Amino acid sequence: MGKTAEQMNPIDQKKMCCMEEGEESGTHMPDELQRNLMNRMSRIEGQVKGVKRMIDRNVYCDDILTQMSAVQSALHSVSRLLLESHINTCVIERLENKDPEIVAEFMTTISKIMK
Repeated sequence: MGKTAEQMNPIDQKKMCCMEEGEESGTHMPDELQRNLMNRMSRIEGQVKGVKRMIDRNVYCDDILTQMSAVQSALHSVSRLLLESHINTCVIERLENKDPEIVAEFMTTISKIMK
């Protein structure tokens, strides 16, 4: 598994998701973080397919619910990793640059993920 944001040095953290100078749109994240997120999402995709098979086979509801809880936990874990990266890079950089819109944008993001 790749390094988490807290295991990276500050220079690497800074490069994790902020747009590089000259880029027109989108974000930039290091290959290692992107691979880590993609691997986790692939595992989650497999878990979801497993839940679908369980439903199709009419498996005991409690067992299906347990697997659904595992999927939700895995998704929350991926969200936390990406949020941590976003805070340690994009948000901090924009705060340092005195960007007045970052706080409102970040609060909107937090509201969306806390639903």
